[in-house]
Amino acid sequence: MCPVCREPMVSYELEGVEIDQCVICGGTWLDAGELVLITELAGVEPGELAPALRQSREGSRTRRRCPRCPRRLREIHAGRQEEVTLDRCPSGHGLWFDKGEIEAVVRSYADAQEEAVARFFAELFHSETPSPRTGD
Repeated sequence: MCPVCREPMVSYELEGVEIDQCVICGGTWLDAGELVLITELAGVEPGELAPALRQSREGSRTRRRCPRCPRRLREIHAGRQEEVTLDRCPSGHGLWFDKGEIEAVVRSYADAQEEAVARFFAELFHSETPSPRTGD
């Protein structure tokens, strides 16, 4: 069930990674460990991105509920400057990304490894996912 719309989500698999997405609001649920798997499939080390999203800091409780358990999601701040607010299950089941948040988090980590992850997400969502800016 979508934490935002409370509608069923669609699940699909891409290269062994199961993705849950809401067709109504465009949000995406990634189960614990799937982000690390995605970085590996993109051919890079997780770098700073995955550890930052796995952070254990407890944020404010939201009204949204985890799709895997009845607990309320907690807000965490992601990105190098913590500019993106995500929802994380306090039991560690995974992360909820509102539409556009995956791209925003990846874009905030501006190096070649995260650019490969951005390309993977662009393929995943068949969209023009903006790549992070790299230095010239």
